[in-house]
Amino acid sequence: MTNHDESAGTSGDKNISPEVHDGTAVPGGLRHGGGGGRARDNRHTGGVSLPGGEHQVTLRTPAELADALPYLLGYRPDDSIVLVALHDRDRRGRFGGRARLGIPAHTEDWPSASDQLAQGLVKGSERRGARPESMVAYLCQEPGNGESGRDVMERLRPLAQLLRTACGRLDVPVIEALCISDGRFWTYTCPGQGCCPAEGTSMGLPGTSVLAAAATYAGLQVRGSLKDLTARFLPWESTAALGQEVALDTASMALVPRILEEDSRTEVAEEALALARRIKDRFAAAFPVSGTRPSDLRDDGLLENDEAATLILGLQDRTTRDRAAQWMEGDEAAPALRLWRALARRCVGPYREHAAAPLTLAGWVAWSMGDELEAREALAMALGADPDYLFARLLHQACNEGLDPESVRRCLRAERTDHGPTATERPIDSGRPLPEDGLTAPGSAREPASPKPPGSHVPDTTPSARGARRRRRPDRP
Repeated sequence: MTNHDESAGTSGDKNISPEVHDGTAVPGGLRHGGGGGRARDNRHTGGVSLPGGEHQVTLRTPAELADALPYLLGYRPDDSIVLVALHDRDRRGRFGGRARLGIPAHTEDWPSASDQLAQGLVKGSERRGARPESMVAYLCQEPGNGESGRDVMERLRPLAQLLRTACGRLDVPVIEALCISDGRFWTYTCPGQGCCPAEGTSMGLPGTSVLAAAATYAGLQVRGSLKDLTARFLPWESTAALGQEVALDTASMALVPRILEEDSRTEVAEEALALARRIKDRFAAAFPVSGTRPSDLRDDGLLENDEAATLILGLQDRTTRDRAAQWMEGDEAAPALRLWRALARRCVGPYREHAAAPLTLAGWVAWSMGDELEAREALAMALGADPDYLFARLLHQACNEGLDPESVRRCLRAERTDHGPTATERPIDSGRPLPEDGLTAPGSAREPASPKPPGSHVPDTTPSARGARRRRRPDRP
């Protein structure tokens, strides 16, 4: 699970550490009545403070609270449970931490998911000395085949009640619970006296509210849906995937024996890094295009199947990966991030578990560049590909804890200038302390220095974000 400021995870992840954000206010009590009217009692008003402290938007109704969700997360969530912590007891609550979790596909998982999300957000807030006084809950899911938005609302009603109960057990009441589906919203806390329409209330056109206008003026951006963000990292499922899988099979037979041999491992690492550097420079020189999808398609066309296969397998060696992680700032960062995204998309078929390395590099570079939203999602996907991938877990925890990536950058800069065997013998996740960031934990398990053979498999004990289990790698020669 990733947390918020942004979380995208699984109901099986035990580590929830939401980041607490200050300076954003919301109502401690909301007026019902179709969501469109203004409250006449100022005790039920509050405001959202935007960056810079010059703009504050008052929220008075469930409609305004529903409209605020994308601006709290930075994207439009889908298939999601979102909890938002509220602080202050003067009924002019201030937004604190937020946490998101994918809605479990099986209803029997709903109680544990509700407990996990509530406990994680409360404990994360307490670690920062700001236990929330109340919560706002959101359930976001689009209708399935033959469903209406109202059907979704009714189907998720037990989940909303479980969330309210889980928060109540922690003495943190849910003051508002909203279901957002099919462009409409419903409130689960309506007293049922005819004030809220059974067919729900329209969300209105995106970007037309007062909050949207103020956010735009303040420079805040909403980056589309969560699916749009994760699509940039998902493995190919087109006919082109077969050619990439063949290239991975061929490269595996040629490279893995060399990587496993002590005498040739360094040579393979240097070859992989030189190839990665050439492709990174190729990406940097490419003509720019607008839009994420056209940009990704352009990058896919710049990368040959055999090149991708060589890099994917080469990055399974952690020292090679750590040296590649040094492309984290300046003119190197943006093309490197594009390369790691492209490689993650090439981890097709039985090689999906190999995506942990490029996904972790993408998450690290995104975090180093200040894009915590993409960083958290990429790192969460890396852990979905391989729950035991220590570098991803350490970075994910550090990013969620709000630590400064500069301490990691200093460590990697030192490795870049370090000469001799130390540069290739001390991976960043080897357990040695990193300055000031607390990234490594004493006694942490160490990753293998060389990649697992293609026929090996680590049993999967963590559900994926969509409830699917990873496939076993078939034995390969």
